[in-house]
Amino acid sequence: MSLPDPTEDLDWGGYIGGIHEIFHKNALAHPDRLCVTETVTSKAPTRTYTYRQIDEASNNIANYLRDSGIQNGDVVMIFAHRSVELVCAYMGTLAAGAIVTVLDPQYPPQRQQIYLQVSKPKALISIRKATEESGPLAPLVQKCIDDELAIKIKIPDLRFTDDGELIAGEGSADIFANVKERASTPPDVLIGPDSNYIMTPLALGASLILPAKEDIQHVRLSEWMRKWSPTTTHLTPAMGQILVGGATAQFPSLRQVFFVGDVLTTRDCRSLRQLGPACTIINMYGTTETSRAVSYFEVPSAQEDPAALDSLGDSIPAGWGMKGVQVLVVDREDHTKICPIGVVGEIYIRAAGLAEGYLNDSEKNKEKFIDNWFVDNKKWVEADEANDKGEPWRKYYKGPRDRLYVTGDLGEYRPDGAVRVLGRMDSQVKIRGFRIELNEIDANLGGSPLIRDCKTLVRRDRNEEPTLVSYIVPEIAEWKRWLETQGLQDIDEEGVEMGPCNVYLKRFRRIQAEVRDHLKSRLPAHSVPSIYIVLQKLPLNPNGKVDSPNLPFPDASLMTEDASEEDLKSWESLSETEKTIATQWSTLIPGLNAKMVRPDSSFFDCGGHSLLAQQLLLNIRKELRADVTIGVLYANPTIRGLGSAVDSLRSGQAVTVDHSNDNVYSDSLDELTNTLDAKYQSANPDALGPSNGAAFFLTGATGFLGAYLAKDILDRKNTKLIACIRGAKDLRFAKERLVRSLKGYGLWQDSWTDRISCVIGDLSKPRLGLDDASWKHVADTADAFIHNAAYVHWIARYEQMMGPNVLSTIDAMKLCNEGKPKLFSFVSSTSTLDTDYYINLSDAQTATGRGAVLESDDLLPNRTGLGTGYGQTKWVSEQLVREAGRRGLRGAIVRPGYILGSRSSGVSNTDDWIVRLLKGCCQLGARPRIINSVNAVPVDHVARVVVASTLNPLPGMNVVHVTAHPRLRMNELLSALSYYGYEVPEVDYDIWKSQLEEFVSAGAVEKDQEQNALMPLFHMATANLPSTTRAPELDDRNAVAVLRADADRWTDIDDSAGDGISREDIGRYLRYLVEIKFMAAPTGRGRKLPEIDTSIAEAQAQWGVGGRGGTS
Repeated sequence: MSLPDPTEDLDWGGYIGGIHEIFHKNALAHPDRLCVTETVTSKAPTRTYTYRQIDEASNNIANYLRDSGIQNGDVVMIFAHRSVELVCAYMGTLAAGAIVTVLDPQYPPQRQQIYLQVSKPKALISIRKATEESGPLAPLVQKCIDDELAIKIKIPDLRFTDDGELIAGEGSADIFANVKERASTPPDVLIGPDSNYIMTPLALGASLILPAKEDIQHVRLSEWMRKWSPTTTHLTPAMGQILVGGATAQFPSLRQVFFVGDVLTTRDCRSLRQLGPACTIINMYGTTETSRAVSYFEVPSAQEDPAALDSLGDSIPAGWGMKGVQVLVVDREDHTKICPIGVVGEIYIRAAGLAEGYLNDSEKNKEKFIDNWFVDNKKWVEADEANDKGEPWRKYYKGPRDRLYVTGDLGEYRPDGAVRVLGRMDSQVKIRGFRIELNEIDANLGGSPLIRDCKTLVRRDRNEEPTLVSYIVPEIAEWKRWLETQGLQDIDEEGVEMGPCNVYLKRFRRIQAEVRDHLKSRLPAHSVPSIYIVLQKLPLNPNGKVDSPNLPFPDASLMTEDASEEDLKSWESLSETEKTIATQWSTLIPGLNAKMVRPDSSFFDCGGHSLLAQQLLLNIRKELRADVTIGVLYANPTIRGLGSAVDSLRSGQAVTVDHSNDNVYSDSLDELTNTLDAKYQSANPDALGPSNGAAFFLTGATGFLGAYLAKDILDRKNTKLIACIRGAKDLRFAKERLVRSLKGYGLWQDSWTDRISCVIGDLSKPRLGLDDASWKHVADTADAFIHNAAYVHWIARYEQMMGPNVLSTIDAMKLCNEGKPKLFSFVSSTSTLDTDYYINLSDAQTATGRGAVLESDDLLPNRTGLGTGYGQTKWVSEQLVREAGRRGLRGAIVRPGYILGSRSSGVSNTDDWIVRLLKGCCQLGARPRIINSVNAVPVDHVARVVVASTLNPLPGMNVVHVTAHPRLRMNELLSALSYYGYEVPEVDYDIWKSQLEEFVSAGAVEKDQEQNALMPLFHMATANLPSTTRAPELDDRNAVAVLRADADRWTDIDDSAGDGISREDIGRYLRYLVEIKFMAAPTGRGRKLPEIDTSIAEAQAQWGVGGRGGTS
């Protein structure tokens, strides 16, 4: 199917009449037909009315309004919920030519007051039944009405919605023709909170049945459906979950179900199809600003097509535009382009019936309602003038206006031309430097069989720290089955009422650990919520959508589980030091009861993370007078281990975590060498070149270096890229994440679209987490493998990092040994050199003129002595890759130092140590005097060396050093701050360290006060930087050789002279960091920051890259 043409005529003047006019015609055609049934409640009997009765009542209201002075275009507000009176008032107001807005009694008084102030109605229609059921108007609302309104009544032909949009009735009327096309039989009922869908059955000449408010609940709604046997219903997805969640019997009468308002999941559709096997599901998409639903996607009934859902993924597509509507997926960088099939863009709605705009908000109107740039509107004006026959309605008609509404939703075209909505552009948040997709969390939560419904939000805890909170509704039947498999029994808990929600504080405690484990296997650790609140159901607002503002955030004391008798016995067995530490844990981790902490409980398993760890150590220093290092905490994360360390420190004993004499990693090497293949395929680099190309498999493609590796690969002729992406729920999202990363760094080119593909993997799992099909595909397709991804952590021990960093390298080389022979490059780190031996060797060889540390050095002196688990994993991996090289594998081990920003654009990784140091110095107002040289190289050059080493390897397996030419000293690098106007005088390191300790020790920051950028790396910044930042000089003859060969065979550009960082480069990085608001602009009398392309900074914000969110 072809994609929509944004220059097509949408029949701008094709007016078919107002909603009230269509209804009046139906009333004349069949006056005695049943029109509205309001079903029985606990307080009132069933009420039924014919078309003639509703029409007459509507006319009476219209006449009353006109007699009271209401003119065309005046605003009339109706205070009512779904009822017969609302139908009459709605039609009557339209017939009077007024603008309608409905004020639902369920809204809080403050919100009602805002709606009154925004819409400024001339009249109010107050339905007595609404005040009888919901109580009288709140005093502040009544005062607003008394002060501002001369007439009292409410509904749209033109209407203001709750959000302040002025909506034309023309667009609302058009939807009925579309619904009539989708409905194979006249609908008997449409249940829906939206006024348009109360009107839909009436416009079709059908009967409307309205359930009572008390019936729209779990079991009650399903019972109501069985009793009244509607043939058609309209629901929001949230209301659909209420229906199927409480149902036990089928709905044989149901023939059509229309959904609109949110994402409709295939899981809920499966449940509905089981209950109504004859019903067709029509998913519709629309917003308040579009006046109506604007698209549809039909899912045949289970009887007609039992497998209809199997190919649709996790959610139902939004579908195709309805009559007079186009759903456009527009390129987010170049708005003059419609996205091709499969490419994610932003959804725009093109229609004649769009809202007029937001009331009294011209700036927002300019942003959200824009003229169609694809075609000149004069074309439609001239055509309309030619067709002008003097119709009566033209005096109210504003003429053709070819406009687009910017939805803010992301979507893509399917091969059949239907649009799939992929989430919101604004669903991304940033916590502790990590970029997190809330939609992705909910998508993965929804994949757990224990979860029926969920919603993840960011809430601030009692310390004003942003915290991920997931609200979950359990699937009760599955929960009970799970308890049986665990040999556990359910407990009886009615829950606690908190606002509109019923919160379970104890019954589902075990489900939280199960759900957390479920997410840990699918998402990065920073995307796993720390708090789970279990609800009976998610609250809905009057529009049938999840009422996020009313989701409760209980005080931590309420979420804390009571300690059992066994817990209390364990508590009494703890020492006073251990009790104090447990109490400190409970003050930092929401919902943790100190008395339930066991001696072997781990701080991190209980919900602690790196920033809380720093705060814990500061609290221990204050409370227990023990200066515990972060390394001691990571080595002793349990109550017993940490308590013992604290007691030793308080008694004057030294407690250190010195891995330098630890043989664990070298012993591990000896064991793992035996797991390597006896022989490896040896690829021929001469078989690859610009003429016949090369296919690359790349891990870590969405990280900072990974993005530039992808660019360097794709910039070459006839190359293809297969990227390994972690945590994506399907291949579509995986590719979108890769493209988003490349766009965010300003690297993306549309011509790459067909040259990239993805597989979903996880380095912490066997075989790189690839399924069998993906493993075989890569084995048979890739010519080269760049293993760039790694778990980077400066405190974690070797054993914790061995899986993702070492075992993944073994599996990567095993993959190279299957299918095609592959060239293999392993991206290592100069952390493998971080011992005094190589610093002294470098000094000695440089002093005698024999050069720096050679690339041919086997690094065996570092079998002991490396002080970080990360460096140890890289050393072991290097040795394994060397051994595989001796067994035939061809490629390179590339060792970069500090990887700084792009020389051309200034784009930088905000989680880089040096970048954090620059910002931290500005926050402190001082910089330390450190004269060590810094091996820092722009990311572009590092990427070039890695790809060149892969395609042009020296014989065997060789190390390639990436070293700076020239090297700046640390004090020279930091002096760029003063040079560009930051007021940060140089001070001795000890003074600077004391200032940093005082800054951090001041305690928790206030809301909106920024923590020091060095807080996550506080242990590094205060651990004698003049000593720990010493680094050996590196020989790079192999780098020169591969870069020259790359120029000869691939690029025709000789980069063999190397690269380094200059003061101007630092200036560009600072400018970029200012543009993305990571740093404040300088205010001193320094030089002006260099110019950069600021559109890249805008892309960074739009596409959500930078910081630690870029790791894959």
